[in-house]
This record gives sequence, structure tokens and C-alpha cells, in this order.
Amino acid sequence: MMEKDNIRFSGSFLAGRHYRTGEPIALDIAGGIIVGCRSFATADGAGKYGEETLPWIAPGLVDLQINGYAGMDLNVPDLSEEEVLALCDRLWAEGVTTFYPTIITGADESIQRGLEAIDRACRRLEREGRDTGMMHNIAGIHLEGPFISKEDGPRGAHDRIFVRAPDCDSLEEWQQAAGGRIRILTLSPEWPESEAFIIRCADNGIVPAIGHTAATAGQIGLAVAAGARLSTHLGNGAHPVLPRHPHYIWDQLAEERLWASVIADGFHLPDAFLKVAHKVKGERLILVSDAVSLAGMPPGVYETPVGGNVTLTEQGRLHLTGQPDLLAGSALPLAAGIGHMWSAGICSLGEAWDMASVRPARLMNLPTSAGLTPGAPADIAIFALEQGKIRILETYKQGRLMYRHPDAG
Repeated sequence: MMEKDNIRFSGSFLAGRHYRTGEPIALDIAGGIIVGCRSFATADGAGKYGEETLPWIAPGLVDLQINGYAGMDLNVPDLSEEEVLALCDRLWAEGVTTFYPTIITGADESIQRGLEAIDRACRRLEREGRDTGMMHNIAGIHLEGPFISKEDGPRGAHDRIFVRAPDCDSLEEWQQAAGGRIRILTLSPEWPESEAFIIRCADNGIVPAIGHTAATAGQIGLAVAAGARLSTHLGNGAHPVLPRHPHYIWDQLAEERLWASVIADGFHLPDAFLKVAHKVKGERLILVSDAVSLAGMPPGVYETPVGGNVTLTEQGRLHLTGQPDLLAGSALPLAAGIGHMWSAGICSLGEAWDMASVRPARLMNLPTSAGLTPGAPADIAIFALEQGKIRILETYKQGRLMYRHPDAG
């Protein structure tokens, strides 16, 4: 029997308009797995509901790069497991069923403490989940730095004092602190030690990513040959002025073996760049939020430890209060990037959603890369479209309801 909210049906199947085709479908779910996908017209009682009343149904979102959200900051020196748990819980409301908490450049001890806190939170969730069926959405950790460029521009907001050459011993210590959960590592291949370090990462199940770099074409080529697979937020973390050619953004766009992540919030990159990246990278273009702790917060002026006074606008643009032209981080969730790619006419809604769900899952070799097909985990987001924007109504992890919007019922 259907529930009155037209979203969740009897606990054995979910229905909605398919995010790619718009066709009404029903997903049969058993044991946390999608076991069937059929026309909604075959579902019991479907005649009561018209297509226009149905929400959209899609794979859960996968965010490979998130530094914080709703006031929670993963890079504070005294990060606690409770803050990590609170972040996990908050992201269900954004349709995120999988994410990679991101630790950035800092003092060795600060990095280690952050990794330990995330590991403790994961172990706690896994322990409690065995008794209660509780789900968690952390698939691994993204370590962004400290092995990046020292140059102003490419370094971005990372503290120069802590930037250094790749070091396998430090990586081994941090991986132990993280309980083996480091799965992505962003570095610049301009260091002489980079090639051997990238090989070490790839051999140990870590995706080496190029980012915050001033590397030459030759250095990028060597990095890719050694195992680098991803460009981190391509187009950002760069010099404000570059030579016409060659330069490291062109080189990464041209490298067919590299995936590319982009921040498509409408502020970090012009639409022309997003269009070019879409055309060039094709199936290897993915979206990330790169959200900071002020993402999801009310508009206003905030004091931050790195940027000082920053302003968050009603549109979700975060900039230095005294210098509106300078961004102070990303403050919109991953779904906002999907909405921008679609509303700007860069690609279809379905393709934009894939860029933030099944494609990053494919890069990370996650079972959710199967999307809404039978055999895939029932990691599902149900959403509405409102004036070109996406509103998450419900989020499911392995078939278990993790979030329901107050207006969904």
C-alpha cells in the first residue's frame, strides 16, 4: 500500500521519474539491493497518481572532496569524532550517500589528528551499525596536500609553511592513523620525488590526483605514466595569469588518461570552461563540491581563521568581505553543481547527475557505479526540480531511509 507522500512505497520498492529519461519507474529493493527496475505503471495502485505528481529518482550523490559543511570544519586542529559524525548526518539532507572527507595541508600533527578522528568516527558507525543497521556514508579519505606547489596561485589557500616534497614515510604514518582509509591523495608532480611517490600510492590502492600544481607538461606526463588518474578541481588552484600555451590546465585537459573534477557552482569557473571540459573529458568529467564549513550556513559576514572576514551571499557565493572579486571557498552542496550544469545548458539533467554519482563511483571502483540497475546497492536520492534548482526530498542508503525533507510527507 502506498504512503500518502507519493515517495516511499511499502518499504519494498521506491518509485519516481527516472532522472535520465523522465519515465515513471519503480525500483524493487530487497536486502539493501536493487533487485528490479520496472515501469511505474505495473506498480500496485499506480493509477491513483499522475506522472506530474511524481518526484525524480536517481542514484545517491558521491562527493570526492568536501572540507566541511554547516559550520563543521574537518580541518580544525582539534577535530573530534562527534563533529565527523555530525557532518555525516548532515550530508544525508543533500542527497550525498557517499563522500570522502578531505584533509588539507597543515602541520603533520594536525593532519594526523584529523585522520584519527575520521577513523574513530567510521569505526564507531561500523560498530553501531552491526547492532542497529545504522549506515554511514564515508567511503574513504581525501588527503589534499601537503605535497603541492609552493607557488602563490597554485597553492591556493593552503599554508605555504607546511607545503613540502612527497614523503612515503609520512604517508605510511598517516595511513596508519587513518586506519587505511586514505583513498585519494592530491599532489603536484613538480617535485622530483613525485614519480616514485605516485607509484607507491597507486600500488597501495590510493588514487593519485594532480592538483594545486605548477607542473610542466613533461612532469604531468610522467605523473600520469606513474599512475595519476585525476585532476583535482581543474581550473582552480592556479595562477591568475597563464601563458597562452603551454600550461598545466591545457596539459591536463589534453591528457586522455586523466579524469577531471570541477567545481560547477557557477562562481569558481565560467560556463565556457565548463563547456570545454565537458566536450574534452566526456565520460571522465565529474563534479565535486569542495565545500567548506560555511557551506549550508545562512547568508552573512563570518570571521574565519584563514581568510578573516568573509561574506556569504544569498546566492551561495563566498568571498572576502573587503574584496568581493576574491572567492573564499565553495559554499554550495554538490546538487547545486548539477543544477548549474543543467540550467546553463551545458548538458542534460541526467548527465549532470551522473557526473556527481555514478562517474565518481566508477573512478573509485564503488559498486554504486551501477546506478539504478538491478544488483546495485539501493543508494538513492529522491528530489524535486524547482525553478532550475534541485531540492532533495529523501535519501536512502542501501534501501534504508536516512533523510526525509519536512515538506516531503
